[in-house]
Amino acid sequence: MIRTALALAAASLALLAPTAADAAPTAQASKACSTGDGEGFGTTYVLSIKASGVSCRKAKRVVKAFHACRPGKSGRCSRVDGWSCSENRFNRSNTQYSSRVTCRKGGKVVKHTYTQWI
Repeated sequence: MIRTALALAAASLALLAPTAADAAPTAQASKACSTGDGEGFGTTYVLSIKASGVSCRKAKRVVKAFHACRPGKSGRCSRVDGWSCSENRFNRSNTQYSSRVTCRKGGKVVKHTYTQWI
């Protein structure tokens, strides 16, 4: 009888105790946002936008603000509206380049790629 009571008590405690999965913060998956025709963001073409922790609408505003901040076609912008941005340019030629940009603000992240004709 005591053995059964102890087993029931242990089982009850196991059900009530939070698990490591319950205590861990939930990760937010990044979502792809539509770029339409890729024009209208302040550069030649925005190819992709991914957002984590923000809506696609907000992500698009960050992308537009980033390109408005860039002084000219070869310019760079490291901070925009409280977001810290880094950029990696690749596929450079005399007429164009492509770039991957990551902007962060706390746990929020907006990533986009674009092509700029020079």
